[in-house]
Amino acid sequence: MNKYIAAIDQGTTSTRCMLFDHAGQVVAIDQKEHQQIYPQPGWVEHDPREIWNRTQEVILGAQKSRGFSHHDIAAVGITNQRETTIVWDRNTGEPIYNAIVWQDTRTDTICSELAQVGGQDRFREKVGLPLTTYFSGPKIKWLLENVEGSYLRAENCDLLFGNIDTWLIWNLTGGVNGGLHITDVTNASRTMLMNLDTLDWDDEILAAMAIPKAMLPEIRSSSQIYGPITNSFLEGIPIAGDLGDQQAAMFGQNCFDIGEAKNTYGTGCFMLLNTGTTPIPSENGLLTTVCFKIGDQPGVYALEGSIAVAGSLVQWLRDNLNMIKSAPEVEDLAKTVDDNGGIYFVPAFSGLFAPYWRTDARGAVVGMTSFINNGHLARATLEATAYQTRDVLEAMNKDSGVKLTALKVDGGMVFNELLMQFQADILNVPVIRPKVAETTALGAAYAAGLATGYWQNISELRANWGQDRIWLPDMEHERRDLLYRGWKKAVTRTFDWV
Repeated sequence: MNKYIAAIDQGTTSTRCMLFDHAGQVVAIDQKEHQQIYPQPGWVEHDPREIWNRTQEVILGAQKSRGFSHHDIAAVGITNQRETTIVWDRNTGEPIYNAIVWQDTRTDTICSELAQVGGQDRFREKVGLPLTTYFSGPKIKWLLENVEGSYLRAENCDLLFGNIDTWLIWNLTGGVNGGLHITDVTNASRTMLMNLDTLDWDDEILAAMAIPKAMLPEIRSSSQIYGPITNSFLEGIPIAGDLGDQQAAMFGQNCFDIGEAKNTYGTGCFMLLNTGTTPIPSENGLLTTVCFKIGDQPGVYALEGSIAVAGSLVQWLRDNLNMIKSAPEVEDLAKTVDDNGGIYFVPAFSGLFAPYWRTDARGAVVGMTSFINNGHLARATLEATAYQTRDVLEAMNKDSGVKLTALKVDGGMVFNELLMQFQADILNVPVIRPKVAETTALGAAYAAGLATGYWQNISELRANWGQDRIWLPDMEHERRDLLYRGWKKAVTRTFDWV
């Protein structure tokens, strides 16, 4: 048997290739950042060609780091930043425009126009999503309306759409020379174009958004053999797993049963709760989404709370304010003070996501006095992620009727001890970090390994999971309520800004 599974983890700020052994342990990794492009306030773009180049570089880098041969690799899984939208020419492989990133707000007018019939929840019954700038469908519509000649080219079957997973799979499997134009159910569920019941593109919504069906990829399961790689060092190795990053983290955290939940702390912050094989509509501002689909088995659904700004707020302190030189320094700076000094930082840079869905909101620091210093701002920055997570958890409890007893966490911010303790305190539940915190890449590897027989069943995956650290709540009830009431008040101050 081949020794390892490779995972390509294409995220919002960087691309990684990681190799995992049968115990689910990381044996090699390479990572490279890519440029963040901000043409206008609220606009966020990536260069798709740069992302493809970085992908090839990290595949080779991971191999060189330990001297692996491609004969050591059994399969490849892919996980990706969701909703980020690329349209390219099937004949040349050239994108017609930069990738429009999930954080981008330029489609606000399009969403408002679509909401004139049926309101913000016009399509929610079918797709589980509100009409907001977050999702891919309105981004495709913007590209077709703003790139000259693109709509006619799309109707003539000359243009292809894909989220990042589709773009990478197409290039890895041949590109213009017969590349596979596919996606999986989890990524398709983030476009606002896929019907949750049929797990196929919805003709009525496509017509409403004037998006030609011919440009959309074929929807597949999250764990199945799609085809062999033809471009890159991994030539001949099958791609056999494809999951949006948050669903991949669910897979990596072994949240396979109803009621199991995880929270990923990355650029944004995303909590998912497994609700089983029937989609549950949210009445409290959450998203209904596909959790995963293994081979021919029924699709599994989740409720999701999506937070736009989490780790990226720390990066903002580093890059825009130059308060710190590296992201981990924020914890030391925050520890220079005992509390937040009475301030709250609501990072509504691109509006507010779950559970508010307010595109009119903008970021604010409230409660400022002359007492406040950079330590208080650093602490408020970390606390913002914990407060937003509680907002989501409150909504999740109401929708599901299940009270969470512990929260599994993963992502880069889970090594911030101060944040994790405050998260446990403000939620009043234990917070658990697994031994392998890179659960997004691990989930993609698990999906590919299941499809190829590297792992025989889910029980083998569960055996790999282990607890690394647990934080128990240690805050008085009155203080917890006082702090959270202050947060809720601060959030209202960001509304109706634009």
